[in-house]
Amino acid sequence: MTDPDWAALPVTVAGLGVSGISAARVLHGLGARVTVVDGGTGEGLRARAAELEAQGVAVRLGDGTGTYREGLPEGTRLVVTSPGWPPSSPLFAAAARAGIEVWGDVELAWRLRRPLASTGEPAPWLAVTGTNGKTTTVQMLAAILTAAGRRTAAVGNVGVSVLDAVLAEEPYDVLAVELSSYQLHWAPSLRPYAAAVLNLAPDHLDWHGSMEAYAADKGRIYQGNVVACVYNLADPATEALVREADVEEGCRAVGFGLGSPGLSNLGVVDGLLVDRAFVPDRAKNAAELGSVADVNPPAPHNIANALAAAALARAYGVDPKAVREGLRAFRPDAHRIAEVGVVNGVTYIDDSKATNTHAAAASLAAYRPIVWIAGGLAKGATFDDLVQGAAERLRGAVLIGEDRAVVREALARHAPDVPVIEAAEGQTGAVAMTEVVRTAASLAQSGDTVLLAPACASMDMFTNYGERGDLFAAAVRELAGS
Repeated sequence: MTDPDWAALPVTVAGLGVSGISAARVLHGLGARVTVVDGGTGEGLRARAAELEAQGVAVRLGDGTGTYREGLPEGTRLVVTSPGWPPSSPLFAAAARAGIEVWGDVELAWRLRRPLASTGEPAPWLAVTGTNGKTTTVQMLAAILTAAGRRTAAVGNVGVSVLDAVLAEEPYDVLAVELSSYQLHWAPSLRPYAAAVLNLAPDHLDWHGSMEAYAADKGRIYQGNVVACVYNLADPATEALVREADVEEGCRAVGFGLGSPGLSNLGVVDGLLVDRAFVPDRAKNAAELGSVADVNPPAPHNIANALAAAALARAYGVDPKAVREGLRAFRPDAHRIAEVGVVNGVTYIDDSKATNTHAAAASLAAYRPIVWIAGGLAKGATFDDLVQGAAERLRGAVLIGEDRAVVREALARHAPDVPVIEAAEGQTGAVAMTEVVRTAASLAQSGDTVLLAPACASMDMFTNYGERGDLFAAAVRELAGS
């Protein structure tokens, strides 16, 4: 559907969550005849449905199973889906049989972009994906662009809704866009100005069906790039995606890594962040973009995030001074390798956002010696590689949650001399975390780090990873006062 006439166009929106409601309201405002469908029936869904219905949007709820099985509403000409709906959903099979396109909210936003008065072209998108580090990198990028005097926002899976951003009354000069594999799957027309894939590790394989399909969806972010495809020198899979991409003539592959940068790369030299990609005569010259000390916090994986953000900003034309100023101004969100206290010489770090093994490995690489708090819902992950890589850094481990056994077994195989204590069995919430922190404190010595990097989801014991991190910080404060 190229440039559809929205007036009275019958559109089905899949999902009654935040992105689905946003899409429904935007489409209704454009004059489309919108029907929202959702497989749930809960009280919250019914309340959201009533709000939309009061605005003239039709809503159909399912049988409470979470999967909508009622088929396409009659007359549907386009389906716009929320990111979480998997490709195997019966609704999409029905759309395919009827020859009806399925767009995600990102695809809809891309199609609705409006030209800027200053250039006559829509605001360029600088896009970021990866298994881990997306939000931090996009927020760093937005901080750099702001320091350069551009009106910008971190959008997509973070900050402002991408639909709200492209339709903002006061237009943005450039957007820093975080994109998940789900969103990329449903965004066939997306063509960013420059894009980065930070890393690739197995995740969401139940949704994608295979690692190959997951990687292919991540790689969509490089399609049609204009200036630069930014990849991780330490992760060959990201470079492979660049090689497979169909890009605009003149677009370059730009690598980032923690070592001294080669030609067309960004890296680190004597504690300085250095650009050898976006400088004149890059065979002989380099630009200093700041120092490792400008990155908050200066953990290795966060320095890599900063280099990726810097590469995208430089691709857009930002000068080195603004890169340094933006990185200095950036403040990470809560629950991302955040120091929450020092008690009896032991530093307590909240990285509750480390909900998979890839993220936990990055945290574990940043400290030593460590008392590691791990466990929760493993989502089918294995822990052998993680434990093997971190074994020499571990003082001890405190295991929690439903799938603690798989972590315990990996520790027994690869770190048999590390003391392991299982805590808070059968407990949840604040009571559980108080016991966990006190148990970790009993293993730690002055100079150690107690690291909450569970490598697992949190919902077996806590509402979400945010509550898990908040309760960890509260328990540390309680320990300090005891």
